[in-house]
Amino acid sequence: MILSTQMDIAEKLSSGIGQKLRQRRKVRQMSLKDVAEKANVSIAFLSQIERNLSIPSLRTLDSICAALDMPIGWLFGRDGKIAPPEEEFIVRADARRRLDFMGMTKEILSSDSVTSFQLMRFVIYADGQIHDSPIRQLNGAKGGMVLAGQFGLELNGCKYLLDRNDSFSFAIGAPFRFWCAGSEDCEIIWAVTPAVY
Repeated sequence: MILSTQMDIAEKLSSGIGQKLRQRRKVRQMSLKDVAEKANVSIAFLSQIERNLSIPSLRTLDSICAALDMPIGWLFGRDGKIAPPEEEFIVRADARRRLDFMGMTKEILSSDSVTSFQLMRFVIYADGQIHDSPIRQLNGAKGGMVLAGQFGLELNGCKYLLDRNDSFSFAIGAPFRFWCAGSEDCEIIWAVTPAVY
């Protein structure tokens, strides 16, 4: 989800984001001071944000979320609405967050209550281009299983072709890229550590 303006943030804050930040802070057993110091904001300003009295910039909101060890997307449910309480543990099929990228779609399958990993459903389009050159991330791991289609995976310069029910896993650090290798869309269950969305 992309918040492009202060107006977007104001609209979301009016629907309870401050309360969600406060709940996360309590779950993490952090004081206002702890979060304020990590996010480089004043305690008073953070308190006002939690009470929906002040509107932070997107950069400040991102800093607060980082201090709370949570992706900014956790603040919003489907279509930007505040999520119901069960979303701490359950993701209903009709409430999945969906991210559309050039060449593929990602659906977030795991709940936002765990930051140590994230489970997703990828659909990589047969005619879509994902990455021209390998990408590299510094920490964590990735893994998954092919549900449909053929999946191309390149790790450390070696190319692999995976079919339905084949699985893969690798530590992040090595350069990698992936693509749909067949004439039909490729569907994958994908896991990543830590959570990225």
